[in-house]
Amino acid sequence: MSAPRILVFDIFGTVVDWHGSIVREVGQRFPQVDADAFAIAWRAGYQPAMEAVRSGGRGFVKLDVLHREILDGLLPRFGLVHLGEAERAELNRVWHRLAAWPDSVAGLARLKTRFTICSLSNGNLGLLTDMAKAAGLPWDCVLGAEVFRAYKPDPRVYLGAAEVFDARPDEVLMVAAHHDDLAAARANGLMTAYIERPLEFGVAHPKDVSPQPGNSLHARDLLHLADQLGC
Repeated sequence: MSAPRILVFDIFGTVVDWHGSIVREVGQRFPQVDADAFAIAWRAGYQPAMEAVRSGGRGFVKLDVLHREILDGLLPRFGLVHLGEAERAELNRVWHRLAAWPDSVAGLARLKTRFTICSLSNGNLGLLTDMAKAAGLPWDCVLGAEVFRAYKPDPRVYLGAAEVFDARPDEVLMVAAHHDDLAAARANGLMTAYIERPLEFGVAHPKDVSPQPGNSLHARDLLHLADQLGC
């Protein structure tokens, strides 16, 4: 493949361990709750909530709002309906505190020596900025759905990222642990790199990370991607 100018990254599951982070925090706060089931259920509401925006059923709202709506719906199921507003708001901000995968910070630092690196997430800017600060993610730029008023896989997100940097789509490499995200990026002319995250959903729910056709690169983690890109 030709060398990209810009690397853009999916975040949840690709760069940060959302499942493990939520399990740890819920387990500490509410030891009586099945933290694994809670994390899986919270994430399961993610795509349906965004689809309501994508379909035009509601106007654009940032991901913090969607996460909170999903959370409020989950609390009765897990015996936490008694939580007050302050506790709910603080728990919802767990998404701002997600821990990076062990290879992420070092891998991004190496990639940054050669490329412009940027988030391209469905997260909102405050969430992504807080997460970067907490986890030490060395972005050159933070982009998210809020910038484009659209959620992936809307073409406005992928093409908008290229436009931000005055780049052609084929000069941008989308990096993600999700084949559907990468397929949408390719459909809009971007190059793609798949990152294996077999434990994205925890050890009880391993993912199939077998290679699929179409991706320019397939890497075990971000350090391996840096090796492949000569960083």
